[in-house]
Amino acid sequence: MYHELALPGRPVCNPDPGYIRYVVSASDFRSQMERLAKEGWRGKSVSEALRSFDGKTVCITFDDGCETDLLSAAPVLREFGFGATSYITVDYLGKPGYLSRIQVRELNAAGIEIGCHSLTHPYLTDIDDARLREETAGAKEQLEQISGVAVEHFSCPGGRWDRRVLRAVKNAGFRTMATSRTGMNFAATDPFDLARVAVLKSHSNEIVWQTCLGRGLWKTRAKEVARETVRQSLGNSFYDALRHRILNRERTNRT
Repeated sequence: MYHELALPGRPVCNPDPGYIRYVVSASDFRSQMERLAKEGWRGKSVSEALRSFDGKTVCITFDDGCETDLLSAAPVLREFGFGATSYITVDYLGKPGYLSRIQVRELNAAGIEIGCHSLTHPYLTDIDDARLREETAGAKEQLEQISGVAVEHFSCPGGRWDRRVLRAVKNAGFRTMATSRTGMNFAATDPFDLARVAVLKSHSNEIVWQTCLGRGLWKTRAKEVARETVRQSLGNSFYDALRHRILNRERTNRT
C-alpha cells in the first residue's frame, strides 16, 4: 500500500506529519520495483491478482489518487511490466498534487486499474447511513463517469470499517474491499477483507523486500492491534488528535 511518491522540488499534497510518514521517495519506489523484477516477481492489480496469484506475486496499490501515481509510478510499473490499482478519492480530484479528472483516464490508459477510496475520505464508521451510501455507491457512480470504466474495488479511508460499512460496500456493487490490516492474502481470504502492508517513508528497501516475502508481518500486526485497542477506547477524533500531537512533538525533537 503506497500513497504519494516524493519528487525532488515538488511539494507534497499534505505537510502534516501523519501524512508525511506515508510519502515514499520516487527513487525508492523504483528501486523496490526493480528488486522485485530482478527476483522474478510479478506486480499485479487487484483484478489481476484475483484471476491469478502465486508465490511470487505482489499486489501493488495506491491510496488517495495523487498525481504522482501517473507522473512517477505509472512509468516505472510499465517499464517492469507490472500492474497496480489506484484507489481514488473523488473529491480530491483537481486539488493541488492530486490527479485531475482527465488524468484519471490517462492513468487507466497507462495500465493502472482505477479503484475507489470514497467520495471525501471520512472515517466511514463515523458517518450516518445516508452519507455512507454517498461515500460508497455515490463515489463509485461518479468515478465510473469520470474514468469511463467499471470501478470494482474499494479501499477504506484510514482502514476504518465495520459490518455496516462492509454491507454498504457490497450493496454498492464492489467486488472487493481492501483494509489497512497488515497481513498476507491467500486463495481463501475473504475478498471483502483484503489485508495490505503500508510502505512508509522510514522503510528501507530491504524491509520492503522482506515484507513481500511475508517476514516480520506479525510484529507489525501486533502493534496495529495495540493501536486499535487504544483507538476503540478513545474514539477516532480523540485518538487522531493525540496521535497528531505525538508526531508533531517527535518532529520538533528531531529538528
